[in-house]
This record gives sequence, structure tokens and C-alpha cells, in this order.
Amino acid sequence: MESDVLARLKRVATRQTTTLTHYGRKSGRPYNVTIWFVLDGEEVYLGTANVNRQWVRNVQKTPKVRLSMGGEMFGGTARFLAEGVEHERAMAAIRQKYWMYRPLIALGRVLTAIGVMRDKTGSFEVTLAE
Repeated sequence: MESDVLARLKRVATRQTTTLTHYGRKSGRPYNVTIWFVLDGEEVYLGTANVNRQWVRNVQKTPKVRLSMGGEMFGGTARFLAEGVEHERAMAAIRQKYWMYRPLIALGRVLTAIGVMRDKTGSFEVTLAE
């Protein structure tokens, strides 16, 4: 990642949310959603508790995205982390940053493990271009 982009990203990495601009699967129209994000080293991760959400499906179809946080804007390409090891690394970084939600996340993991709930979590790695 370019050092200027990384420096700007590090300045806003402690923010709680980012506004993700994604594009409609059919219309191509831009849509915004406010979501959690994590900067882990030079990796930017986005996570979701439900892979069936519209924004997730849109980004899987059209991976071009924009992230806006703290007055900074970043363009990039998102890659869905389908491999278990990659997804777990992203989710571990999310659990670490959003530590106050660990009990709720842990409850979801337990309910999934005992078969009461299905794991619908998903994550993306965003490669920033500007």
C-alpha cells in the first residue's frame, strides 16, 4: 500500500465506523452503508454478521468500493474472504477492535456451535488504490 494512503488510513483507523459506497448488482447505482472496519497492519477488513445483506451481495458482484471516514476518502477493491483461515483472521481483528461486543459475538458463536443458529458471518479484505 502506498505510504501516503497508509498514513491517512492510520490517522482514522480508530474510528468506529466507515461509510462504504457500493454499487447495485443490476442498476450500478451507488449506495452507502455505515459499517465496522478494521485496519490490521496494512490490511483493511470489513465484516458482516449476515452475508445475505444487500451490500454484501452487491460488493461480491461489483468489488469496486469507496470508504469514507473522518474526512478521508479511499477507493479500492474488496475481496470476499471465502477461505476459513482468511475469514477467521479478519473476524479476530474485528473482535479485538470491537471488544465491547465480544459477549454478544461469543453468544452467537456458541449458538452456532450447538446448532441453534447458522453462521452467516462474512468478511472482506479491501485493497486500497488511492
